[in-house]
Amino acid sequence: MTVYLDVVLLENLCMNYIILFATGYLMKIKMKQLRLIVSSILGSIYAVIAYLEILPIYSSFGMKVVLSILMVYIAFKPKGVKILSKQLIIFYLTSFVFGGCAFALLYFVRPQDILMRNGVYVGTYPIKIALLGGIVGFIITYVAFRIVKTKLRRKDILYNIEITLQEKRLKVKAMLDTGNLLKDPISKMPVIVVEKEQLYSLLPIQLLDHIEEWIGGDEEFLNQIEEKELIARFRIIPFSSVGKQNGLMLGFKADQVEIEKEEGTQIRKNVIIGIFNQNLSRDKRYSALIGLDLLEERSESNELITNPKG
Repeated sequence: MTVYLDVVLLENLCMNYIILFATGYLMKIKMKQLRLIVSSILGSIYAVIAYLEILPIYSSFGMKVVLSILMVYIAFKPKGVKILSKQLIIFYLTSFVFGGCAFALLYFVRPQDILMRNGVYVGTYPIKIALLGGIVGFIITYVAFRIVKTKLRRKDILYNIEITLQEKRLKVKAMLDTGNLLKDPISKMPVIVVEKEQLYSLLPIQLLDHIEEWIGGDEEFLNQIEEKELIARFRIIPFSSVGKQNGLMLGFKADQVEIEKEEGTQIRKNVIIGIFNQNLSRDKRYSALIGLDLLEERSESNELITNPKG
């Protein structure tokens, strides 16, 4: 079988470019076409050298790893070893998927014309089949990443939290809301928004059923509250949301809030619980909203205590 080196070079150039482009696209990297092309050319030149067996070292496992690192570095210029490692892993995963798709198409079309030499597939098959394999591989990889990321995102943004108030405890599931920047305007404590229906085990019914009177400063209503020690804990928190500007939310200072994370339990002392009079989730998957600042490791006044999982 006659093998043309220019065809080998062109085929590998196209496949390398598709794989590198897919890697950058999946990782949302700002790509430069010149870098992708130069990296693709390097990979295709290596394929020709390996096929011709000019130097045996070019076919070694170590050399292939070095080539992969060079290609990824040239294409994306990552800042740091950690980022480079992530890009390299995605590059390999994408290469495996693309290679499998391309080989499967080639096998079904012209299996008798496929030849592998030193890890390089050559043959009389049309180049459009190899490119089609790359496109199919890209679609499969993209869909798979979307599914995996969606599942991970749903898992990562839901947290089990436990609110403590005067020796009473309430466990709820909270969703991470990066838009939740609510803070008590006076103490600057962060606010966790919780559905009112979940708070009846912590607060008296008399109070929860007359939130508007509390916010409005109805003195007659305030004088009727039996739990006088609770009054000092309450705050009026201004907020804005879709469809409602300059709103007011009633909140209270909890004794502490425990947040369960993979690395352990975080205990926050200075947290306000905002009382929300509607449902936060249609499917009841969560009943509270927690801000990103409460999950950060940094804390003030030693308010964060982490109990690692043993």
